[in-house]
Amino acid sequence: MKPNTWLAYNDLAWTEPILAPPEKFREESELFCTIIKEHAKIRVKSLLHLGCGAGVYDHTLKKHFSVTGMDISDPMLEIARRSNPDVIYLHGDMRTVRLDKQFDAVAIPDSIGYMTSVEDLRKAMVTAHEHLKPDGLCLIVAYLAEDFSENNFIYTGSKYDINITVFENNYRTGPEQSTYEATLVYLIRRKGKLEIHSESHILGLFKLSVWLNLLKETGFSVHRVRVDHLYDRFLQVEGAYPLTILICTKRL
Repeated sequence: MKPNTWLAYNDLAWTEPILAPPEKFREESELFCTIIKEHAKIRVKSLLHLGCGAGVYDHTLKKHFSVTGMDISDPMLEIARRSNPDVIYLHGDMRTVRLDKQFDAVAIPDSIGYMTSVEDLRKAMVTAHEHLKPDGLCLIVAYLAEDFSENNFIYTGSKYDINITVFENNYRTGPEQSTYEATLVYLIRRKGKLEIHSESHILGLFKLSVWLNLLKETGFSVHRVRVDHLYDRFLQVEGAYPLTILICTKRL
């Protein structure tokens, strides 16, 4: 992970509320809340959101739970705090952070893709496990290697005299194609003046068997739900972007 060098999470973090306002992601946020409530073995009052970014999901999560958000990007956390002043936000790396507190639920709905090795993925799972009460539930949204497609996405947003378009191209790469490259191109117009920025992010790509084995070894029992069309609206052309929601219960 290179949070100190990625434009998207530093110098361009200010674009996040324009490109991803909470109302754009209310449907999936409510879905996550429903799944947590329906599958939890204990009543969920407190929730730890690992990799919370700019707090887009927290806008909905906080209506159902007492939320603590954690992220590795300080600029994203600044935005999250302004957007959700009633949520506790902390700086930390999901592979290593220890808050000396346990929660009824943990959610990792977005950023676990930045675990680019099996060891990093295992560490993130251990972090979730360590922060859960017995019988607590962890919700993870996973992009499986079996489902990968070299998709193109487009994201747009505007506010006042600012117009932003972001193109994303996904390309499988890495040893044994165990990672993929997400290349982003930002077209930003401020008062009609164009700025162009680009960068590539490397994300992990693991088979379902790897996810399930690691979760079992960590101490979770797992139920999974497939979600086929959650982000299809961002696809530039016809295609598919299926995701798997892993519903993980901490075994006693």
